[in-house]
Amino acid sequence: MGLPRSIFAVLVVFLSLSATLFATQASCTFETFTVPQQYTLSSVQGVADDGTVVGQVIDNKTLLPMGFMRSAAGTVNVFAAPKSSTTWMYDQNATGTTAGSYLDNGPKGKVHGFTLKNGSNFGAVNYPGAPNTWVFGVNHLGALVGSYTSGINVKGFLLVNGQYTSIVSPGQQLTFPMAVNDNNAAVGYAASGFVDYGFLWQNGKFTPINSPKARYGTMLTGINNSGVIVGNNVFADHNTGFIYQNGVFKSIVYSGGRFTLAGGINNNGVISGQIYLNGNGTLGYTAVCK
Repeated sequence: MGLPRSIFAVLVVFLSLSATLFATQASCTFETFTVPQQYTLSSVQGVADDGTVVGQVIDNKTLLPMGFMRSAAGTVNVFAAPKSSTTWMYDQNATGTTAGSYLDNGPKGKVHGFTLKNGSNFGAVNYPGAPNTWVFGVNHLGALVGSYTSGINVKGFLLVNGQYTSIVSPGQQLTFPMAVNDNNAAVGYAASGFVDYGFLWQNGKFTPINSPKARYGTMLTGINNSGVIVGNNVFADHNTGFIYQNGVFKSIVYSGGRFTLAGGINNNGVISGQIYLNGNGTLGYTAVCK
């Protein structure tokens, strides 16, 4: 005797849904890494075309948050911006220019953007008249994206050859452009409340990109010259990484981890990010996902 029509219909729907959910997980090959024992890994952000990964570590002795650069060969160098109490590194381009931000150690604790060329040539970046400036992304031509405070708002910008172009998501109080490719296409996220909205911005036009799985929104963190995007789904107690291409979201999942974050993607398709393990530990990673 065959299955009742109603049960059969439910079974078909379930199998179709299961296939869809399975298809949304990317197939990834991971290489993981740790940082030297005197540091604790805080965050993993962008990855350059030569495989250099940047992010932030905590000095276990001084508790100072510092930027780090890890070469493809595994060499880790740390950096604290001058007169800073916290340093973040977010991105690095093919010419060795790193983009980041730092909190100064002055009495009012202002945030400044910076670039660091070849690990030593430091230059602060401050949006004209703004009390705080963040620099998040740099492309191979030296264009920067970041944000600055304007009253109670945070607005975004693209900086090319000394000229600022405004990036302000319509109707949102906060705009954070996190990465930019060589076509000056920027990705990031915007918000006014508890939900983040992902966006692609190019030539003044915003295109929303939001994962249907995320309860509290979508944060886009990287884009390469092929237009492949990475980002994170936002949940109440954690985020989960994904790769987005041709209108399809695919989750980045490390077997045995609690969840996996995506920090950036280079022009070779290599993704960088951080794995949160079932205990309290974390690992950095680079991965190629399909």
